[in-house]
Amino acid sequence: MNTKLHALADANGRPLSFFMTAGQVSDYTGAAALLDDMPKAQWLLGDRGYDADWFRDALQAKGIQPCIPGRRSRNEPVRYDKRRYRRRSRIEIMFGRLKDWRRVATRYDRPTAFFSAVALAATVIFWL
Repeated sequence: MNTKLHALADANGRPLSFFMTAGQVSDYTGAAALLDDMPKAQWLLGDRGYDADWFRDALQAKGIQPCIPGRRSRNEPVRYDKRRYRRRSRIEIMFGRLKDWRRVATRYDRPTAFFSAVALAATVIFWL
């Protein structure tokens, strides 16, 4: 079974919240699940998978400015701050550091044990 890990991180790239879905599930499911856990922030950086009008509206209702590039299939392009979007590399670095733990990188475990390993790795790497 494939899994997809969605994360919410602070400005320093430290994970705040995780949500795991099946691999074939859309990113919108992870976005909806993490929306309630979102702390007070000015900006949200996300990749193209999180580009949805309802998600952008929900972020703006919370007072958060989305910095998400539009999907290629959009009829009219979405404007976003490209300079600010480059800081999303911190999220990719966070996932790379999590994968330094072999158990997280290989995903041999059941989904519940895998999720526990991710939480343990994140705690040790970023918060201790």
